[in-house]
Order: sequence, then C-alpha cells, then structure tokens
Amino acid sequence: MRAWVLLLVLWVPLSAGADDFKPSYLQLTQTEPDRYDVLWKVPALDERTVLKLQPVFPEGTRELVPRRSAFAAGATAVRWTAEVKGGLEGKPITFEGLEVTRADILVRLARLDGSEQLERLNPGRPVFTAVPSPGPMEVVVSYTVLGIEHILLGVDHLLFVAALMMLVLGLRQLLLTITAFTIAHSVTLALATLGLIRVPGPPVEAVIALSIVFVAVEILRRDKGRPSLASERPWLVAFSFGLLHGLGFAGALAEVGLPEASIPLALVFFNVGVEIGQLIFIGVLLVGTAFLRRLAGPIAPRWSTLVPAYAIGGLASFWLIERVLAFGNG
Repeated sequence: MRAWVLLLVLWVPLSAGADDFKPSYLQLTQTEPDRYDVLWKVPALDERTVLKLQPVFPEGTRELVPRRSAFAAGATAVRWTAEVKGGLEGKPITFEGLEVTRADILVRLARLDGSEQLERLNPGRPVFTAVPSPGPMEVVVSYTVLGIEHILLGVDHLLFVAALMMLVLGLRQLLLTITAFTIAHSVTLALATLGLIRVPGPPVEAVIALSIVFVAVEILRRDKGRPSLASERPWLVAFSFGLLHGLGFAGALAEVGLPEASIPLALVFFNVGVEIGQLIFIGVLLVGTAFLRRLAGPIAPRWSTLVPAYAIGGLASFWLIERVLAFGNG
C-alpha cells in the first residue's frame, strides 16, 4: 500500500496541472425550434492566452448577437445566440484545433422539452451530433461515465482515499471507513446539487486540501505510537470530511448541469459513477499492495510509511496555500 501511495504522490504533481486544465465546455440551450443560446468555455492562462480550439457549427448557422467574452478562474467564457434552420438534430458540430490540442470537450444540449444530451468528445471522437430526446438509459450511461471520469481525474479526492487506506488497519475497518465516506459525500452531493445547501466553491476546495493534511498528520502520529481518535475510528474522519468532498463533487456537477426532465436519475447515477471509480481505485491499490508485499516480504521498512505520509502532507499543504491565496481571484 505504502509503495503504491508513494508512486501516486510522485505522479500527482505531474498530473495536477492536467486536473486544473479542465475540459473545454460547450453548452447549447434551445430557446426556440431553430435558436440556441451558446456558452463556450475554453481553458486560458489569461484574457489573451486561450487554448486554440473553436466549435464549428453546421453550414448556414447565423449568429444573431455579437459574441460576449469574459475571463475568470482559468477559463474564457464566450456567449452568443445562434440560429440553425430546422434545428440541430442530425447536424454535426466539429471542433477546429482538436487534433492539435488533444483536448477533451464536454458538450451539453438542453432542449425545449426539458431533455438533455451530454457527451464527452476527444480526438478519437471529434464530432457532436444532436439526436432525438434521449431515453432514461442514455441519461444513466452519460452520468455514470461522467461520475467515473470525475473521481478518477480528481487527484485530491484520490489522495484523500489513499491516505485513509494507509490510516486504516484491517479489512473490516477499511470497509466501514469507505462506507462512511461514501454515505457522507452522497448526502452533501444530493443536497448541494438540489440547491438545499449552498457553500462557495473556493473554501470547499481549500478544506478538502486541509482534510488530506489532517489524515497525513494522523498517519505520522500513529507511526510514532501516539494513536488518536482518527486512527482508532477512521470512519468518523471519513464521514466528517466526506461531507466536504461531496460539496466538491457537487461543484463539478453544477458546471455540467442536470437534465430538467431526469434530475433524480442523473444525480443518482453520477453518484454511482463516482462510487465505481472510487472502487476501481481502491481495487488497484489493494492488488498492487498485495503484489509488492509478495515481492518485498511482509516486513516493510519504516521509511515506507514516513515518506508517503510526508509527501501527501507536503503536497496537500501546497494545495491548501494555493487555494487560500486564490480566494480573492475567484
């Protein structure tokens, strides 16, 4: 476990930029049979340095109002209104620059009837084509995949889970801890997504980093023979901080939105996707740990605990400072 966690920590700084470099996002909101409000969000370093990627609408599309552009939080958002004679159904939208940038693009189409179409595009799947209103199964698949992708690309959430697994002793306690984390973040994900609670995103992200620092400190305390409530009842820590991680998941889901006609279904299966991704990650860590233990023997050197714990705590401390300093820039 410890060796795999160390590898994860070493990999995170290389991938953390990619985690912040969110997929481009195209939102199409149908306001009339042949009119759409368009929102195009693309990663940017500043107002002038923007990812060279643009949606290309079907031939004959007219822009009815001038484009309005604004830069904030590492992305440029461009809004306009487009008219597509006969509507978008069956007509492709391509993306100029996709082959060069190798970026991912999230496309969401909200129709007049309240149904929605959600797809993730990449160079291997470069074209979005509007189809008739999707049935429940398409909503299930789209939001399950979205949940899996979100957790597997959310390195801070994965690092928290990995730290919890280092803190836990025994399979029974591990199952109890992961279950507590799951219940907690499922509750706040639902409450926040449905608008029953509202918490600003930047403080939530900062406290998520703080939760990782806290667990790293508890690992070191236990290693020095000073067990605490956290090491003896890790499920309590998992539940408490899981409430905050659920707010983080809700923030990501809010950026995409939920189909008005299938909000409960989409919410449930986004959460199912998060759990599937989490179980995949836990399974990989457990299998990898068993393999490494078989190679190295049952007795691990003391540094195999200290190095991952300090690495986790150090990286999370950096995230905490970075996110607190960013409060005034959001």
